[in-house]
Amino acid sequence: MRIRSLLAFVFILLPAPAASQPQAVRADVRDVKPAVQQPALPPLSPEERGDIFMARKMYREAIEMYLSVKPPTAISYNKVGIAYHQTTDLETARKYYEKSLKLNKNYPEAINNLGTIHYAQKSYRRAISYYKKALKFSPDSASIHSNLGTAYFARKDYKHATEQYEVALKLDPDVFEHRSTQGVLLQERTVEERAKFHYYLAKTYAKAGRTELALQYIRKSLEEGFKERKRYLEDVEFEPLRALPEFEALMKLEPRVL
Repeated sequence: MRIRSLLAFVFILLPAPAASQPQAVRADVRDVKPAVQQPALPPLSPEERGDIFMARKMYREAIEMYLSVKPPTAISYNKVGIAYHQTTDLETARKYYEKSLKLNKNYPEAINNLGTIHYAQKSYRRAISYYKKALKFSPDSASIHSNLGTAYFARKDYKHATEQYEVALKLDPDVFEHRSTQGVLLQERTVEERAKFHYYLAKTYAKAGRTELALQYIRKSLEEGFKERKRYLEDVEFEPLRALPEFEALMKLEPRVL
């Protein structure tokens, strides 16, 4: 269309072309080059395919892809471990985390993930040791601080648990809201005293000025049977919330325990 418009413009402004001119025009048209084709995208690597399978929760297929990475890397072995971890095969997961660390002994994600193995087996002291070691190599990891806090919480060391939760929240304001199982680092979610756990999260959010999330976790704690409601009326962290209608409503609510 652009060529035709140009030719019409020429014919209007110039005298009638000589007999030889149409040939020149036709030559110009023949010289127009077709659009350049975009180069084809490179094929996905085995690790990239594995990541796609992990996102789809197709863990066996992901394992097959990660194991086909040649030569294997600390990252690929760590991802194999996570895939086995997701299938609850903790012993095989441990094996691959350890393989990962043989290739890179300072790899904080694999160290952290070994900590989650010990946490799942209720070896909380060992879990704490691994999380602390991982933090030496990755001190700004909010997820590892969160895991360390949860291990302290499991040992009923609520003071140190709260300290770690506060550090984690400063590093990543959404650290406790992440739900993805992808990546190279596992964040522990399992706790036995969920009602009390949600009380401490509410307290952490209230101290950070995150009112909406604080109220959300107050409700969760009550729904899960938190019996020390008076703490919400006495703890200094909740003082800014007490004048809110939503807080007053929660204190009057008798939620059904889930």
